[in-house]
Amino acid sequence: MRYVPSPIKLHYNLVYSATANPSGRMQYHKINPGQSKERISRTEFIKAFNSLEILSIRPIQEKTSPVFQLEFYV
Repeated sequence: MRYVPSPIKLHYNLVYSATANPSGRMQYHKINPGQSKERISRTEFIKAFNSLEILSIRPIQEKTSPVFQLEFYV
């Protein structure tokens, strides 16, 4: 999946991220930009993905990791 940044400034309140740690285990976070980064459960991440109005999705590509990682902005 190729990421194409938007030329328009995006205004968002929260960022949800799903990233893999060095051992390959997934970690989920809810980020309030400039204020806090809180670790959340997989269930909470999935619930947010399915129910919130998503403004943008950014895939995180690492050449050494086969795990699909992403951030989404709400």
